[in-house]
Amino acid sequence: MFKAVSRPLPNLKDWRFSIDQWGIAWAEFDRDGESQNALGQRPLEELGEIIAEVEKRARDKQVIGLVILSGKERGFIVGADIREFAELKTETDVVDKLRPVTGLFDRIEKLPIPVVCAINGFCLGGGLELALACHYRIATRDAGTKLGFPEVKLGIFPGFNGTVRAIRQAGAPAAMTVMLTGKMMSASAARAVGLVDQLVDSRGALPWAARKAILSKRKSKPAGFAKRMLDVWPVRNLLARRMRDQLSKKAREAHYPAPYRLIDLYETYGGNDEAMKAAESRAFAPLMVSDQSRNLRRVFWLSELLKGQAPKNLGWRPQRVHVIGAGTMGADIAGWCVASGMEVTLQDVSPEQIAKGIAAQGKLFARKFKTKAQRDAAKARLIADPAGDGIPRADVVIEAIVEKLDIKRRVLADVEARMKPGSVVATNTSSLQIEDIAAGLADPGRLIGLHFFNPVALMPLVEVVRGAQSREDEVKRGAAFVAAIDKFPLITKSVPGFLVNRVLTPYMFGAMKRLQEGESKERIDEAARAFGMPMGPIELADTVGLDVCSHVAKILNYPSAGSALEQLVAAGKLGKKTGEGFYVWQAGKPIRDPRRTDAEEMDELGRELIQPLIDEAQKCLDAGIVENADLVDAGVIFGTGFAPFRGGPLHYKASESPPAPAHAAAAE
Repeated sequence: MFKAVSRPLPNLKDWRFSIDQWGIAWAEFDRDGESQNALGQRPLEELGEIIAEVEKRARDKQVIGLVILSGKERGFIVGADIREFAELKTETDVVDKLRPVTGLFDRIEKLPIPVVCAINGFCLGGGLELALACHYRIATRDAGTKLGFPEVKLGIFPGFNGTVRAIRQAGAPAAMTVMLTGKMMSASAARAVGLVDQLVDSRGALPWAARKAILSKRKSKPAGFAKRMLDVWPVRNLLARRMRDQLSKKAREAHYPAPYRLIDLYETYGGNDEAMKAAESRAFAPLMVSDQSRNLRRVFWLSELLKGQAPKNLGWRPQRVHVIGAGTMGADIAGWCVASGMEVTLQDVSPEQIAKGIAAQGKLFARKFKTKAQRDAAKARLIADPAGDGIPRADVVIEAIVEKLDIKRRVLADVEARMKPGSVVATNTSSLQIEDIAAGLADPGRLIGLHFFNPVALMPLVEVVRGAQSREDEVKRGAAFVAAIDKFPLITKSVPGFLVNRVLTPYMFGAMKRLQEGESKERIDEAARAFGMPMGPIELADTVGLDVCSHVAKILNYPSAGSALEQLVAAGKLGKKTGEGFYVWQAGKPIRDPRRTDAEEMDELGRELIQPLIDEAQKCLDAGIVENADLVDAGVIFGTGFAPFRGGPLHYKASESPPAPAHAAAAE
């Protein structure tokens, strides 16, 4: 920061405001008591005070420009303060809350002096909307600088007139894609589409670049003529129709209305900025108070709850991982750890299997790393290790071999003798109990479970399994490791199936029973998707592998002898991986026989299908498999894909249950 000549408004809590010797005003957002900046009521009110001061001084020629930047080292603004959303009960409440913010952003945009936004770290949601209200945007090339509109993941869309400003700067195709997907983009990608005007190499370079932009009176250029022509009818209507068609393949309007309402907004008002601004608030308000948005906000808090399962300030940071077992699961765990920045040694009795497992990670590295140098560095960190030479150096050793108790015991006993003190040893079992596996160790308290889900790169949850013998320090380090590889840790008790497989099994076997009784697999799966599940239970069984389903059924004592499942397994038809199971699979997709069914019947069937899962979730809570109901919901959502917009199975159960009669409440 340049030397301040004056510091008006000294009583600000969340902002620092100063004017330097060149007459440039600096508004630095550093929210008091928070690790990240979010736009809550007090920060917005204080920003309003700053803008009023700048307006007055600009009229008096006392300031020549304004720079808005963050005082947080690793972030700009992560968005609006979600904690305050719960205060909004009605559509009127929402509109009343939006009006002063949109008015403030308009005042920033109308300032007669240059306004520069300097961005480092996350610039998301309302933060990006504020940036777009500025006249010029500079961002760092740092890998941690990400921009985006994640609002659709909360059941809403940008509400501070960001829809209008994003389209004006980037053009409708690019801006709508950013808003409809909710995905974050790098600063370079944001510059390519027009949301950022200039890039600098580091956070330290931002003030100098911002000062130069002010002195040069730089101003961002809106999208060019060709892009703006897309806003003209009938081209706009055709573009909206195409976006709606693409969206319908990914999300149902009844489940996720927000992106559909955003397309409606653009289709009706695109190209007329003032009309679209007013309509944005009207369309935003009912979404904010909808059940879907409330439940999706709940899912956000559940994700934060899972992050809290990993202790802070543990003083232990894993950097080297050794994985035993180079099959699909073991190799994918190794690849994900490498993609998270760690060095990994991969062991297997078959050197050919190790080579195959390493080669399979090429697709992951291609997605995660943009440059050849980054991909080459990742490949160098994934090391073939048939003799297990990496064990003594590893901070974490993960056994991911076949689900056979005697083999796991033998391998882990050898590992234990070679590991360094303080390292974590874990088994990636999906059904065996940790106590049984640990019985072969000299120090059984050292072993924990780390249950990854397939596919590893896509599934965000890892169950951290506490055996009866597991020491608490080992469990904490296991959770910290899971957080370090950017997954959600869920600490569970060691019981057959843990949490996720335990709730999935009655759901899947209930569906298989219906199939055996004559219900079509297509109808069953469509009813589950209509409820909001990412895929139906029959397709899920094929995807998991029918041999795996059969094995879990035996562990959990589900009768399956003579069933269609066992007949398919006996015939070697194991589902997706063999090309045939309940479905025939082609190009990685099941071949369905489409059948038309009544929507109400589908709704009823979907609820019936999901009921065994809900019942089992309640049993898991009662048995103390995880700590509380919120963690049950979190585990089932992130481990099974349970319809996020319904807020979790136990939350859904509570919301669907009729209220207790008044006399019953009084009796209690």
